Amino acid sequence: MISPNSRRAVVDRAFHGLFLLCTLISTLTVGMIAIYIFAEGFPALKEVGLLDFVTGTEWVPPVYFGILPMIAGTAFASLGAVAIGVPMGLLTAIFLAEIAPRRLALFLRTAIELLAGIPSVIYGFFGLVVIVPAIEQIFNVPSGSTLLAGIVVLAIMILPTMVTLSETSLRAVPPGYREASLAMGATQVYTIFHVVLPGARSGIMTAVILSVARAVGETMAIIMVMGNAPALAESLLEPARTLTANIALEMAYASGLHSSALYATGVVLLVFIMVLNAAMLYVNRKRGG
Repeated sequence: MISPNSRRAVVDRAFHGLFLLCTLISTLTVGMIAIYIFAEGFPALKEVGLLDFVTGTEWVPPVYFGILPMIAGTAFASLGAVAIGVPMGLLTAIFLAEIAPRRLALFLRTAIELLAGIPSVIYGFFGLVVIVPAIEQIFNVPSGSTLLAGIVVLAIMILPTMVTLSETSLRAVPPGYREASLAMGATQVYTIFHVVLPGARSGIMTAVILSVARAVGETMAIIMVMGNAPALAESLLEPARTLTANIALEMAYASGLHSSALYATGVVLLVFIMVLNAAMLYVNRKRGG
């Protein structure tokens, strides 16, 4: 007869094996996707040249394959969205976690969480019928489908991620930190910015990373509001195209070298996200000591 301790040991080993299997499957999946994209994009990188492909300013398949305008569009749209969405999301999280009455916080938290479940095409439609016309009227431009419209839509889209994760991190800070600061005569605002925020830094940095990844990887909403011109935008009021939009718009009819160039665009996008995440994690680790 198997003893209870032996049975528990078998169950523990079984769950350890299950956890390991899930980890291996996840890792292998990411690796297989990366290998497949690299394999499909290599012919274009070999034919065009990595430097010319990345720094070229003309995208006219099947003759010219330069993705610098798309890289710039992705970078400007993402950075602009983060510059607007991250401070707004962080301040909202502070209000919900530290200041708002319980019932009000519950109501607002529910409303913000609902934003996370809205499909990206709905955000794009909202931008198309509200933000784009507003830009046309405010700035008196012929078309509001511009880089600015993409920035505003992306800023709205990253809010749920930024608010939810930041609030969770703020609430995870031990109450003793707040109590000690207040007991020493510090104000609530001072305590929030000099005690609570540093204590929640790791979780807030994770929220920023995921928000940037959401902005970089967004496709449908961007296609609907940014104009999708494969050229370098000289201002926020000109149309632009991102790396993801470039792939989505042309993959359906691309073939041969053109198709390989789109896969190579995916390679650049993958490397871009990996470098960004690594840099964020490195900074977070250095600040954490």
